[in-house]
Amino acid sequence: MRIARADDLQTLYEMAKLTGGGFTNLPPDRASLSAKLERTEKALARTSEGIEDELIVMVLENVETRQVRGTCQIYSTVGQNWPFYSYRLGMLTQHSRELGRTFRAQMLSLTTDLEGSVEVGGLFLHPRERAEGLGLLLARSRYLYIRNHRARFGDRVIAELRGVIDEAGGSPFWDGLAGRFFGMSFQEADEFNAVNGNQFIADLMPKTPIYTAMLPDSARAVIGLPHPNGRAAMRMLDTEGFENAGYVDIFDGGPTMVGQVDQLKTIAAARDVTLAATHESGGQKMLIACGQLADYRCTWGLIEEHADGAISLDAGSVKRIGLEIGNRFTMAGRA
Repeated sequence: MRIARADDLQTLYEMAKLTGGGFTNLPPDRASLSAKLERTEKALARTSEGIEDELIVMVLENVETRQVRGTCQIYSTVGQNWPFYSYRLGMLTQHSRELGRTFRAQMLSLTTDLEGSVEVGGLFLHPRERAEGLGLLLARSRYLYIRNHRARFGDRVIAELRGVIDEAGGSPFWDGLAGRFFGMSFQEADEFNAVNGNQFIADLMPKTPIYTAMLPDSARAVIGLPHPNGRAAMRMLDTEGFENAGYVDIFDGGPTMVGQVDQLKTIAAARDVTLAATHESGGQKMLIACGQLADYRCTWGLIEEHADGAISLDAGSVKRIGLEIGNRFTMAGRA
C-alpha cells in the first residue's frame, strides 16, 4: 500500500469501471478521480497539524509488476463544508388504552449526527486479486495511517457501505423513497452523485420523519442491508470494532458503520518498534507500516520477536516498503 499519485489516474479509472455502479467514492469519471488525486496531493503538502477537510487516496501496488490492483480512501472529516446527512432508523411506540393495543412504527429520520467523523471508504480490490488477505491489507492500512497521523483526525470513524442494487442496476430504496421526489432514475442520480456529490438529494428531500410502513415492500426489505459484494467488508468492519448503529445512506439505504478511532483493534494493538535484523523465512504474519504523509507504506510482513526484545522482519517485506536496519516502523497483529 502506498499513497496514490497523479500518474495512477488511468488505473483508477479502469478499476472504477469494474465497480458495477452505486460506488460513489470511486466513480468512472476521469475529472472526479483527478480531483481526488489533487486533493490528496494538497493534503500531503500541508505541514501544519490539526483537522482539515482532506482526502487521502491510497493504492495497492504489486511491486513486481508495478500494477495497481486496489484502492481505498480516508476522509479526514465529513460535514465541514456542507451538512452530512444520514437517515437514522428509530421506533415510535404509541399505546391506545381504549383499544388495549400498542403500536410500534419504524421511522427514518434525517440527521446530521455523524458530522465531524473520519470516513473510511472507496475500498475496491480488483476481482482477480481477492485472496491472500489483500482485502484486509487495503482496509487496515487506512487505520494505521490514521494512527500514525493522529493529530489530523477526530475520534469517531464511519464507513458507508453500498446498498442493495437489483439485477437491472436500480436501487429499490431509491425507487421507493428518494426517487419519488426527483425526475431521474437511480442510474442517472448515481452518475450525478458520483460527480457532484449527494448534496442535491439532501437539499430537496423532505426533512420530516418517514414511516417505513408507507414505503413499498421492495424498499423496506433492503433498508440497512449492504450490497452482496459488501458483505465481506461489513464483516471486516464488525471484526475491527465498528458497529451498526442504525444509520443508513439517504441515497441507496446501505448501512453506515460507526466506530471509535482509538478503540479499533488495529490501532489499539499497534506498536512502534525498531528494525534490528532481517531474515529470509518464518515468523508471524503481521501488518507493518512506515513513513509519513507521501512516504507512507504498508504491507504484510513476517515478524520474529526475540527474547531480548529485538525485532526481525523478512527481507522481502523490508524491500517492499524501503526499510533499513535501525529504522522505526509500526506493526499490528492480524485482527
